[in-house]
Amino acid sequence: MSWIQRRPEYAVAIVFVSSMFMNILDTTVVNVALPAVAHQFGVRATDAEWVVTGYLMSLAVWIPASGWLGDRFGTKRTLLAAVALFTLASALCGMATSLPLLVGARILQGVGGGLMSPVGTAMLFRAFPPERRANAARVLIIPTVVAPALGPVLGGFLVDTLSWHWVFLVNVPIGLAALAFGAWSLKEHREPTAGRFDLAGFLLAGVGLSLLLYALSTGPVLGWGTPSVVASAAVGALAVVAFVWNELRVRTPMLKLRLLTDRHFRNTNLASAFGSASFMGLLFLMPIFLQSARGESAFSSGLTTFPEALGVLASSQLVGKLYPRVGPRRLIAFGLTSMSVCTLVVAFMGLTANLWVLRGLMFAAGASMAFLFISQQAATFARVSSADTGHASAIFNTQRQVASMLGVALLATLLSARLGAGGVQPGPQSLDAFRLAFVASALMALAGVGAGLAIRDEDAASTMRGGRGRADSSEAAQAAMH
Repeated sequence: MSWIQRRPEYAVAIVFVSSMFMNILDTTVVNVALPAVAHQFGVRATDAEWVVTGYLMSLAVWIPASGWLGDRFGTKRTLLAAVALFTLASALCGMATSLPLLVGARILQGVGGGLMSPVGTAMLFRAFPPERRANAARVLIIPTVVAPALGPVLGGFLVDTLSWHWVFLVNVPIGLAALAFGAWSLKEHREPTAGRFDLAGFLLAGVGLSLLLYALSTGPVLGWGTPSVVASAAVGALAVVAFVWNELRVRTPMLKLRLLTDRHFRNTNLASAFGSASFMGLLFLMPIFLQSARGESAFSSGLTTFPEALGVLASSQLVGKLYPRVGPRRLIAFGLTSMSVCTLVVAFMGLTANLWVLRGLMFAAGASMAFLFISQQAATFARVSSADTGHASAIFNTQRQVASMLGVALLATLLSARLGAGGVQPGPQSLDAFRLAFVASALMALAGVGAGLAIRDEDAASTMRGGRGRADSSEAAQAAMH
């Protein structure tokens, strides 16, 4: 394995793909296991939802802190500690004998999950030079698109054939392998300018984001007028405002929000946010539509949704070759426009539409999103210095997590408001509600087109053919931060 010593960036890619596949797969596969968890522990379905909610709230606390921790203690040490913690927590989840123990282990798992993605992303963008990031993105996109689509299928198989415990235990061998390989192959990186820990920023971000994510995840279920949801949303919003104020005035903020004053970084993040909201909303709606409104089985639903991952993988090969010549602006705008059209077509398909037609549309939606995914991964950090990469990665991962939750919460709220107290019922009475939700998902993608068109290809020139403009973009990035 001497090639690892010659090309150390591939070691980062292997550990990142393994850890993120485990992390993202776990996020989607757990939803399938919730009914079995509630049945075994003799609790209500709403109580079992804390298995998901506790994890999301833990993520919200630790994602913003990931940039500083990686810079201060070293990215290799922080990433491996996150993988080890996630693997240990997965084993504890699989051995849990009560719901409180399971929720506690999931919160611990969220600490590892919250650190893995931002720190791993920062390592990747430091390891791969800008002009090679489009090609690298074709491989790195695998966990992002395959894991969410594979989750429901794998979850159903594990719960039906073994037990819900294996939904978590399946992470253990993957985590141990990634940990061993990473300890042997990864190189350490620290930033000498990490500065002091921003305790006020950490507390405000943790309180604000975790409460907002709690409100977003429970509001559509419990009702937005429920006192706990209203209080969480209000306190969370106030804490986020205080967090922004704090970060803009302290000398060494936990998140360098001033990075968003750079037009390129801001616009790519906006396009990513709208795209994430629309795409995750579609993945949320489609299984409910297929199973509850059409009466399809869970397995059939999974097979109908899964082609979106194949579409992303197939299209990403084309986008990786187009990006150096075309640039991010037109690719991102085209991808989000095409995604919007695919979702609108789904919205007006009837309950008797052929499943293969729906599978083709999901494939096309995934192929469309590859234009966004590959381009944003290649271009977003084009004007970010190496010293600020950890902070930029934390900002990017925070907005993507919040945007995904916002998209799902909005569509779930529209769906429940139109359906009323009766909920989803098989038959045409539910069709109008799903049409409204699918149209809303399409409009979110269309809103991202504006952000995509605001991107200037010259700002991402360092990531395009020949890496032209690297020096200019680096100087512009430094000027934007001061």
